[in-house]
Amino acid sequence: MAQAEVPYAAVPRGSTDGRVHFSDELHESDADIEDNGLFEHRETMEVADNDTLYYGMSLGTRRRMRKGRVFWATVVCLVVVSVVGIFWLYFDGINWMQRSKKRNVILMVSDGFGPASETMARNFVQRVQGLPVGYQSPLDEILVGSSRTRSSDSLVTDSAAGATAFSCRMKSYNGAIGVDPERAPCGTVLEAAKLQRNMATGLVVTSRITHATPGAFSAHTTHRDMEDLIAEYQIGNYSLGPMVDLMFGGGRCHFEPGPHVNSCRTDARDLLSEARTRGFRTLESRSDFDALDAHSAQSLPLLGTFAPSHMDYEIDRDPAQQPSLAEMTNKALGILSAATKNTNAGFFLMIEGSRIDMAAHTNDPAAHVREIIAYWDAISAVRAYVDAHPDTVLISVSDHETGGFSVAKQLGTEYPEYLWDPFALEPVKHSIEFISSKLLGQAADSAKQYEFVRDTVFPKWMGIKDATHAEILAVAQETDSVQLRQLLSTAISDRAQLGWATHGHSAVDVNLYAYGKDAHLLRGNHENTDIGDFIVQTLGLNLEQVTSLIKNDKVVQDTPAVKQTWMGRRDLDAPEHHPHMH
Repeated sequence: MAQAEVPYAAVPRGSTDGRVHFSDELHESDADIEDNGLFEHRETMEVADNDTLYYGMSLGTRRRMRKGRVFWATVVCLVVVSVVGIFWLYFDGINWMQRSKKRNVILMVSDGFGPASETMARNFVQRVQGLPVGYQSPLDEILVGSSRTRSSDSLVTDSAAGATAFSCRMKSYNGAIGVDPERAPCGTVLEAAKLQRNMATGLVVTSRITHATPGAFSAHTTHRDMEDLIAEYQIGNYSLGPMVDLMFGGGRCHFEPGPHVNSCRTDARDLLSEARTRGFRTLESRSDFDALDAHSAQSLPLLGTFAPSHMDYEIDRDPAQQPSLAEMTNKALGILSAATKNTNAGFFLMIEGSRIDMAAHTNDPAAHVREIIAYWDAISAVRAYVDAHPDTVLISVSDHETGGFSVAKQLGTEYPEYLWDPFALEPVKHSIEFISSKLLGQAADSAKQYEFVRDTVFPKWMGIKDATHAEILAVAQETDSVQLRQLLSTAISDRAQLGWATHGHSAVDVNLYAYGKDAHLLRGNHENTDIGDFIVQTLGLNLEQVTSLIKNDKVVQDTPAVKQTWMGRRDLDAPEHHPHMH
């Protein structure tokens, strides 16, 4: 037998020599170890086959193996946990963490508002009000970058495709309302915010609430003209049910049944009654709006339509009849804030300065600048809210530029003078839309029409004291609405020396503004779809999941749509847009 110096010896269990014993059944257990001081000193003992009698190896070897097994088991567990954690974070964990935090997202869309329009409005306010040369507008102070505007089928987008890029974070074709290029519904950030985060949601606009931009967040149709169907979506007549808690704007005509005098529906459905049946409170007047408690959520869901068609331009608006964009914005913020108080849900609110675009379509610089200033007022209101609620982010962006607008105009063949004159816009009292509607509504008396244009239209409504006989006669005799608007536009724009390249849209990049939580992430030049991506990431949304829920919803209106024609003749001439004339 070999002699070895070991700290113990393994011996048969029945031995009485005072050494350590191991159970035949529980070889590795401490249950049978007698602590008799043998581990504190060393002595020479006789070992049979070097401790292999029972185990085939020394205790030290076995202890090292046990430690090795524990080490590698720990490593494997850590690897498994890490891999599972990474997959969880990638697929849902980040979304879950985002959803666990309160966030408010306010997206403001300045429809048709390009960089030159911001310059023009700043110049106008600075010069007319006598402000310092370094004056900055509420938007100038939060400029972070620019946005590219092309759609999936054109370098020049329309409002429908532009808004769908924001709402579905995807490029689609011109005319698309919440549908992809294959004309299938795409889930929107508003729908996902409601379904996945239980957020309060709202739309505040100065156009018809069924118009392209609000429609792209709340409906799914293959063409923007299907406003009857858009209205049905907005009151929840589809698979998801009501998704919009608050709607302020114009467009009551698409909710009233035909053949009501102010209805523009092509069927007899009374969507106002249907909305009330679904729990909506409906508002139709300034007094209804004023009666709303701005700090109560009790009125939700809420549908406020304050005009048959679009709301009036700011330059024409009667404050006793219609609220301003800033007033609607403040009231919406108060109501949605109250609805989400003491919750982690927050709210998503889309606000549109809709008629900035329409004034540019008409090439009406005086109405255009007043709409921009009204939008600034709404921006200031939202910025104040963000300051008081640091869990909120404001994003302001245009869907496209309208008019090919320039702060310059060459009036003849000679080299132009650099004389853009903001003061030419100051005395204008009404929009070209308002003036033309009055002219077209006059009785066919050429002499009286000429006097009306000479004595009222030019000097009192347009602030033009030097109108020529040719200008007065041309306006007095014109009976086509589009041509009449062009004559009026030329009269104002020439005197201000402001230029227009088109009555449509252009492909120019538009300014991007942001303020509040994580606003810095939007710095630089972006595709318009990046705005949707930012909202998705901020709120931890899954638009694909929403898309799968609505894939079978109707996207084509059953009845004929009211077609929009060149330069928006429907918006300019339709009976519901001028109820005072019918």
